[in-house]
Amino acid sequence: MKTIVIGSGFSSLSAATHLAHAGYDVTVLEKNSMPGGRARTFSEQGFTYDMGPSWYWMPEIFEKYFNKFGFKISDYYQLVRLNPSYRVYFDKYDSIDVPASYTELQQLFESIEKGSASKLDQYMAEAQYKYEAGMRQFVYKPGLSFAEYLTPQVLSSSLRLDLFQSIHSHVRKYFTNPRLIKLMEFPVLFLGGHPQNTPALYSLMNYADIKLGTWYPMGGMGKIVDAMYNLAQHKGVKFCFGEEVKSIQVLDNHVVSVSTQTFQYPCDVIVSGADYHHTDTQLLHEKANYKLSYWEHKVMAPSCLIFYIGLNKKLKNAVHHTLFFDKDMYKHAQQIYNMPDWPSEPLFYVCTPSITDSSVAPIGYENMFFLMPISAGLHDNEALRHKYFDILVHRYEYITGENIKEHIIYQKSYCINDFMADYHAYKGNAYGLANTLMQTGIMKPSLKSKKLTNMYYTGQLTVPGPGVPPALISGEIAAHEIVKNHKISTYHVDII
Repeated sequence: MKTIVIGSGFSSLSAATHLAHAGYDVTVLEKNSMPGGRARTFSEQGFTYDMGPSWYWMPEIFEKYFNKFGFKISDYYQLVRLNPSYRVYFDKYDSIDVPASYTELQQLFESIEKGSASKLDQYMAEAQYKYEAGMRQFVYKPGLSFAEYLTPQVLSSSLRLDLFQSIHSHVRKYFTNPRLIKLMEFPVLFLGGHPQNTPALYSLMNYADIKLGTWYPMGGMGKIVDAMYNLAQHKGVKFCFGEEVKSIQVLDNHVVSVSTQTFQYPCDVIVSGADYHHTDTQLLHEKANYKLSYWEHKVMAPSCLIFYIGLNKKLKNAVHHTLFFDKDMYKHAQQIYNMPDWPSEPLFYVCTPSITDSSVAPIGYENMFFLMPISAGLHDNEALRHKYFDILVHRYEYITGENIKEHIIYQKSYCINDFMADYHAYKGNAYGLANTLMQTGIMKPSLKSKKLTNMYYTGQLTVPGPGVPPALISGEIAAHEIVKNHKISTYHVDII
């Protein structure tokens, strides 16, 4: 059965490989010149940059993925656990290095707030339950019907998942110190939500962070893309790069072919891992799953302004991941979600992978990128980028005491206009939909078309949501639905 997958990000690679493994004839059409989508890489002046994801959490999801096809992570790349997991700056002379050891983390919490070590145990026990129940009973569901959630196991679990309490309230039941609260809330802000309207269910991310650890694939996150791409090819998936899909042809509520600028590809089934809004509004038109008004009312996770930087020096006191929370977190969140605007006093994140991995920078040099979350849909221009570059570099230098500006030998920015140009990202979003209660599970855009019998979606705008591990799962869910609904021996669409 001829199957077209649009895009080659993590979810598309996952869907394509699962389908090829099940015997489908799979072709991936990719707009850009290489696989990976937002996780592409580029190299300049001896530096190698991951363009998008840089946090490696939930390592068991990756291992499970490769295990399905008879392989292990170690067959493709070397994984190392970071220690410290990350550093958080609260002010110039106030920072915390979050240790990989849970015992050391308990001691750290207790030193900051008396009694918080035992509170951390209680919090993590709940977070572990949510993580395990979520992975076992919720995350792998296609979200096509409420009936999926009406089993006794799911209903009993849902009572403990804190779906109707915010993570903002939940964290404050356990901790009062502002620094500890920020530590527990940060995954929500940087991964697509506002603490005050994100369900406490997502404390499961704290379990992923603290207990399962922060890891790094040597060579960079692009090594995961390489691994998945090579595995897909091993399974027989064909890739066509530089082939942007321009239209989808429909006959009697079936997709019959997909056209790029150079060729028409007949198909029996199709999976779009491209931006869902773009697929709906620009490729399907009247056969779109949703009207424009539907998208206009969705709460988007942040976009971001990124600066890729190369230094001709080594830093004296840096770690792989650094978060700068020296300004008001909630004010920044308000300017992302409630009153969209360029932030007046932004929080930001710095990744310095060359601290861990000498292969991503020339000897004696440092590879960095700065990331500032911003509201999707803002006006983006070079003047604004230049303004915020100066703000972030000045703050970095002031807080760390490290001079970097005069040592920058390579610099490139990436922001809303680039997300739109490279990925057709709706409003230039970087992370998909915000993880609000009304955008969870069945309330997300459907992975199956309501109007076309053989059209499916995968990726960060459908189930289960944003992030690299969810993307792998999203592709698997889409493939499972296709295998269930379009059996190779019985299903066929005549190509006209």
